[in-house]
Amino acid sequence: MNRIEILAPAGGMDSVIAAVRSGADAVYVGEKEFSARASARNFDRDELKKAVAYCHIHGVKVYVTLNTIVFDNELGRMSEAILAAAEADADALIVQNQGVARLARQIAPDLALHASTQMSIHTASGVRALYEQGFKRVVLAREMSRDEIKKAAEIPIELEVFVHGALCMSVSGQCYFSAMLGSRSGNRGACAQTCRLPFSINGKRDGHALSLKDNSLIPCLRELEAIGVASAKIEGRMKRPEYVAAAVTACREMRDEGAVSERTKRLLKGVFSRTGFTDGYYTGKRSAGMFGTRTRDDVISADDALLGELRAIYKDEIQNIPVSASLTAQLGERAVLTVTDGEHTASVKSEAVCEKAERVALSREKCEQQLCKTGGTAYRTEKLDVRLGEGLSLPISALNSLRREAFAMLDSQRAVTHNYKTCAPEPITIEPYRPKTKTTRARFTGTRIGEGFKECELVFIPLFCDVREARRLVSEGFKVGVEIPRGMFGREEQIDLQLRRLLDAGIADALCHNLGALYQAKALGFRLHGGFGLNLSNTLDLLWAEEYGLEDAELSFELRFDRIDRLGGSIGRGIISYGYLPLMLCRNCPCKSEGIDCKSCKSSSKMTDRKGKHFMLKCDGNCVEVLNCVPLYIAPEEISKLSTSFHTLRFTVENYVENVKDKADFNGVPMLKDKFTRGLYRRGVE
Repeated sequence: MNRIEILAPAGGMDSVIAAVRSGADAVYVGEKEFSARASARNFDRDELKKAVAYCHIHGVKVYVTLNTIVFDNELGRMSEAILAAAEADADALIVQNQGVARLARQIAPDLALHASTQMSIHTASGVRALYEQGFKRVVLAREMSRDEIKKAAEIPIELEVFVHGALCMSVSGQCYFSAMLGSRSGNRGACAQTCRLPFSINGKRDGHALSLKDNSLIPCLRELEAIGVASAKIEGRMKRPEYVAAAVTACREMRDEGAVSERTKRLLKGVFSRTGFTDGYYTGKRSAGMFGTRTRDDVISADDALLGELRAIYKDEIQNIPVSASLTAQLGERAVLTVTDGEHTASVKSEAVCEKAERVALSREKCEQQLCKTGGTAYRTEKLDVRLGEGLSLPISALNSLRREAFAMLDSQRAVTHNYKTCAPEPITIEPYRPKTKTTRARFTGTRIGEGFKECELVFIPLFCDVREARRLVSEGFKVGVEIPRGMFGREEQIDLQLRRLLDAGIADALCHNLGALYQAKALGFRLHGGFGLNLSNTLDLLWAEEYGLEDAELSFELRFDRIDRLGGSIGRGIISYGYLPLMLCRNCPCKSEGIDCKSCKSSSKMTDRKGKHFMLKCDGNCVEVLNCVPLYIAPEEISKLSTSFHTLRFTVENYVENVKDKADFNGVPMLKDKFTRGLYRRGVE
């Protein structure tokens, strides 16, 4: 069984140092422009080289995050960022975009790829899909349970699990709340942390229905190691180095000693918490106990005394690399010092020649005393072989110079471990897409569909519908497809069985919002249609989708119209033209913050913000979607000008709000009573 890696966050060089000196095995850092934590300090090209060199000298790996959605006009700068990571000798890239992964394979084919948690991978099928695409590691969704992680661990790919730090209410990569409310996109690293604001359930006041306590699976570290998880990840690139030191120390103690000391527990809770910690997702106990906020007591606990105690952990350099050394000094010759870490060897000669001693000859003890002074370096001399000629003299300054030069040479050798070969990316000729036809699609949460929707090119119904109703719709002439739930947690076998039933009922089209859904539907021979949850945002994303076998795809609704019109590729693409857009996909229901269970909820709850806006909650029994307070509506004349081949009417709450019976009768503006939004299609996101 391989020892689980302790992976620490670093928003700046001070956090890199804190992580390494506290005992981390790897750190992950953000690139200046394309990082899902844009508010962190992050690293430019020179800073990245310095950080990687420091870590590699200490035997610590560095992973660089390029985990945001990317627009076409940014692909050139993304290429430069990939090249910078390769030149800095990073050990892996953490990516969200399939297009970025495609680009990285062209520029630095030997640079390992890790799939970011922003890819929303929460099933074994999604993990397998990435394994087959050549990814080295998958960062799993935080919401997965112990049993779900175990199933994913059966696939021969490295798994990374978050073991400590903040919990977003939404599945990563599926949150659009901050973007819709203020154009600050979580998928672009600019999240405004909307979920930490007050939200109440069903009229109750002063609630925080979207604020979870921080996750902590540190007590489960050895169990995760036994399951086969490769890396224990600590969240917190925006947090201070003292936090990094506390979290790394706690993880190291748990892994190496089997328990976290009371002192370290105190330091960890004191430096940052939200009224304690939770392991609710991992244990499957998704209850009110998972919710929490940062109180005044939480803030004042991180006082100067506590921070000073934490800084003491990493104030001094650590000598964590054992070396063997040998010194040869003979009369009339230059002394030679050779140092090796077992893999790299540095050998240097003194400038001075060894002369005959006039009074006191150089002793073995004096050589050992000077050559074992490794303070300020990563090395500790465990073995020293001294071969001295009789009665010779060599200045102490020469011995010190030999030591410094040898360790500096060893530093240079250890700093670069890969020496990647890089090449220029293939030029992208982007010819704007010109649709041959424009069609209308509709998506429902039930099977009661008006006759007028037979005109639609496709009508998507939910996967877990009554198969008899699905057959009826097919027999009545509807062109029916099935939508696989965005939240698939723990339901792969059920999904596979239901897909087979619907295939037998004559349904062969599947709307898929994540890689796991695509993988399962593709294996059964369905025609694949990409959903908005894939966050397809640039031409390279669309080229990947076409190569993977998709018929067409809904584009990310974080794209502006002008960006949509400039996208290349030949695959069909479309937008959502109407619907209450899902702002979050949650595994723990916001209602549980008030102790409301599923029986009393009856899938009709709503959430209210501090301004009195109402957000409906739509539950499918496994996950909850938080819907926007007003529907999106794009007028037909606007759609007609777009370079898209279809648009989708997304009916989510039609049974008790929209009351849509017939496509032919659908006219958005009168029905919406002028309360609608054009979303991000015109204003875009940061």
